[in-house]
Amino acid sequence: MPEWFAWFIFFWVFVLVGFMAIGGYFMFRKFLKVLPQDDGKSKLDWQNYYVEQSRELWTEDSKEFLELLVSPVPGPFRDIARHSIAARIGQVALERNADAVTRDDCIEGYILATPKRDYKSLTSFLDKRQIDYTRFRHLLK
Repeated sequence: MPEWFAWFIFFWVFVLVGFMAIGGYFMFRKFLKVLPQDDGKSKLDWQNYYVEQSRELWTEDSKEFLELLVSPVPGPFRDIARHSIAARIGQVALERNADAVTRDDCIEGYILATPKRDYKSLTSFLDKRQIDYTRFRHLLK
């Protein structure tokens, strides 16, 4: 076997192992979301519950605003992000017994659904779109 071919095989072994490790990481994160919590329901169960319970509260304006909020998320992950953000927005609206989901509910739910490590990009996106989030700055700490 030529030496270049051995190096070629050696290179692809590391590439494939790297891809499998990355895929395994994301699968493990999804697996952790499915595990039941203390109340017997998983994070995904609660997300589905809040989406279903708040479905009739969503107006066309709030749906369009949600689409605007998830626009910076890369395409392959946008559906998952939309679902988790919509669940958090629905939770916010249901907890305050709202008649409809408002822009304030969307902004608050968006901030609460975003991991702390992404707050810098969140605030830059909101500033770039000139969306006022001053009422919710305390959530960013």
